Amino acid sequence: MGTPDFAVPTLETLLALPETQVVAVITGPDRPAGRGRQLQASAVKAAALTHGLPVLQPTNLKDPAFQAELKSYAADLQVVVAFRMLPEAVWNMPRLGSVNIHASLLPQYRGAAPINWALMHGDQETGVSSFFLRHEIDTGDLILQDKIAIDPADDFGSLYDKLKVLGAALARRTVVAIAAGTAPSMPQPPTPHLRSAPKLTKETGRLDFTRPAAELANQVRGLAPVPAAYTTLPDGRGLKVYRAQVAADLPASTMPGTWATDGRHHLRVATPTGWLDLLEVQLEGKKRLSVEDFLRGTKLELDSIA
Repeated sequence: MGTPDFAVPTLETLLALPETQVVAVITGPDRPAGRGRQLQASAVKAAALTHGLPVLQPTNLKDPAFQAELKSYAADLQVVVAFRMLPEAVWNMPRLGSVNIHASLLPQYRGAAPINWALMHGDQETGVSSFFLRHEIDTGDLILQDKIAIDPADDFGSLYDKLKVLGAALARRTVVAIAAGTAPSMPQPPTPHLRSAPKLTKETGRLDFTRPAAELANQVRGLAPVPAAYTTLPDGRGLKVYRAQVAADLPASTMPGTWATDGRHHLRVATPTGWLDLLEVQLEGKKRLSVEDFLRGTKLELDSIA
């Protein structure tokens, strides 16, 4: 069970396992996409069809007709990656239960956007967890976990690509252990200061220059390339920000939210802890550009910096 491309490596891995037979794939309904708004299959559906697998696309997981069809496959185990919350009648259907591959080191970052929030909090480590599904989201007994260091250059896009591969490898180990009857099942440890990973909203991306520069730089990397952090230029035009860094050599010396540029290499905004350098941006209706190319082709009436 999965929908985006994050789940595809896990599907491919399970198809290659001699211990398993994938009897069906459950994914989201086709969605309008592109300028023509034509219906487009999910990445998981496209992968499943190339292997000739039956594909179920329920709009309502509580629909008795869907549940009856699902039951007809008599699956021993369901593997869930980046799908929806399942009703108990679905996750409790297989004799071995349902396992989820989650892109965090649970119990940290329970929720819909764990990769984004780990980056936005400036974490130096993350990973993937497999666990048995239970009633409350992302709280079931842990099976296995794998850790990975977060590179300072990582943004959401690069870390997503790393974790979808790591998650597939974890899924393989998890399913092999369950098939052999050797899979551990441990309650998630009680942990103070739990961080959640709620669904991203438009407000999540808004840059607030009254916050410290380092927090803003992490916000940018945690949302790049999609949905992207954003702000408004002093002249009112919208600007998406894909890369930013703290200008460590410049102390805070002016009102937070003040913009400045040298017209060639730097576009900066003041924060309470110093300046934030914007490195890669996209003006509304325009292409994504390095700040040098952006300044070369965009007239800005801002304070000057040396």
